[in-house]
Amino acid sequence: MTDAAPRAAPSPPGAFAPLRRPVFAVLWAATVLGNTGSFMRDIASAWIVTDLAASPVAVALVQAAGTLPIFLLAIPAGVLSDILDRRKLLIAIQVLLGLVSLALAVLAATGALTVGTLVGLTFIGGVGAALMGPTWQSIVPELVPKAELRDAVALNSLGINVARSIGPAAGGLLLGAVGSAATYGVDVASYLLVIAALVWWNRPASADDALAERFPGAFRAGLRYARASRDLHRVLFHALVFFACCSAIWALLPLVARGLLGGTAGFYGFMLGAVGVGAICGALVMPRLRARLGADGLMLFAAVLAALVMAGLVLAPPKPVALVALLALGIAWIVALTTLNGAAQAILPNWVRGRGLAVYLTVFNGAMTGGSLLWGLVAHHIGVAPALLVAAATLLGAGLLLRRRVLPVGEADLAPSNHWPEPLLAAPLENDRGPVTVLIEYRIAAADRPQFLAALHRLADERRRDGAFEWGAAEDAADPEVVVEWFRVESWAEHLRQHRRVSKADSDVQGAARSFHKGPGEPVVRHLIGGLAEAT
Repeated sequence: MTDAAPRAAPSPPGAFAPLRRPVFAVLWAATVLGNTGSFMRDIASAWIVTDLAASPVAVALVQAAGTLPIFLLAIPAGVLSDILDRRKLLIAIQVLLGLVSLALAVLAATGALTVGTLVGLTFIGGVGAALMGPTWQSIVPELVPKAELRDAVALNSLGINVARSIGPAAGGLLLGAVGSAATYGVDVASYLLVIAALVWWNRPASADDALAERFPGAFRAGLRYARASRDLHRVLFHALVFFACCSAIWALLPLVARGLLGGTAGFYGFMLGAVGVGAICGALVMPRLRARLGADGLMLFAAVLAALVMAGLVLAPPKPVALVALLALGIAWIVALTTLNGAAQAILPNWVRGRGLAVYLTVFNGAMTGGSLLWGLVAHHIGVAPALLVAAATLLGAGLLLRRRVLPVGEADLAPSNHWPEPLLAAPLENDRGPVTVLIEYRIAAADRPQFLAALHRLADERRRDGAFEWGAAEDAADPEVVVEWFRVESWAEHLRQHRRVSKADSDVQGAARSFHKGPGEPVVRHLIGGLAEAT
């Protein structure tokens, strides 16, 4: 199917247009089934631990074991997704996750499952999830044309919430009817379906690129970008504060279901299913909410709504009322998650998107892991209900704090500008030569110096984001009108990549600095190459 078919109007292709792409449709359906199985597994684990040890710390420890690997490994996973064959990597991940669930099934069937083995296997499953996240997000642009990319991302979010709606409820019912071993076995079958879909996908081989990044350099480049991007810092701060506070409800929900509400495993599954249904409803009303409230208003709305739900559950309402409250929690959760993820996506250029999202996932899961442990300890000392009240009050305060630190708009054009010409060389250079020191000599009138320096410092952020590990500016002692900008890059290959990475928005920043140059020609650029052999 092509995009050449006539349309009645020049409107976007439609929310479900990516499902007309056979590869996307098959992988999307397989992923929904796989995620449904994963939620069934999580339900079984979360409920079993309350049988093995009714301590809030033990319950929170299982929750933390699933998210800690994502906190530790998200950035390396983002790098791997850029340098390995993504299809093969995804297949290997599914095999790992299937083996984890198979081990859980065998241990549960033989009565050998303990808190320690449950935490350990949950941790290994978290390793698989850490590798899965950036890799799966990275393949979406390969499956649909650019015009349908936003719709494909939205469908992935919808699929996760469909699985969230079905999986916990089905897992709770299955757990109550046939036990944990069979529940884990269904999860194993779901991974086999995903593996079959990935084997069926005939992914084209990647073209060779002389400037392709290797793991150590790609890892450092991702960290440099995250350290230098002020817009990303704002998104990460919002994620850290919001999710650390909101993690209380996820860490303590099994104890709320069993202790405060007197529910069974099946009811706990319905509670999580209600959150999933609420998330789907929230996704449907998001456009209207966004138009009315804006990104920062949405974050405050999510904080207030989630805090009210936590406080309401403390009152031990009737089960139907609790399910309605969890519908509201699902709305709050998807509003916050979509707003922050969308903000991160909007400010990241394609060359570092996977690694930037991996940094976001690291902060997200770090907040969830640390928050789960913290609120588990709080509940251990003061009780589940008081802990939820403290968390609700903290989340309200966090919502007001975040309102004062606005999210980036993300409207800059991040497409590569390709305006930076290749450096002139006297002879070819090996790519691993370095470090490279780049000198750019400007001639600036004294009256223009303050405005030029302001523009130059804005340019410094761009240099660091795109690969420079050092940056500075100096003036010529013999001629104060001569200002030299300098920056260092770790290798010649990295400097050539730096040329590719400059976006159209960043080229405007470069142009603003160059506009103050009053020399007879363009600013003089020199490349000084390190790595010379020492004299013998």
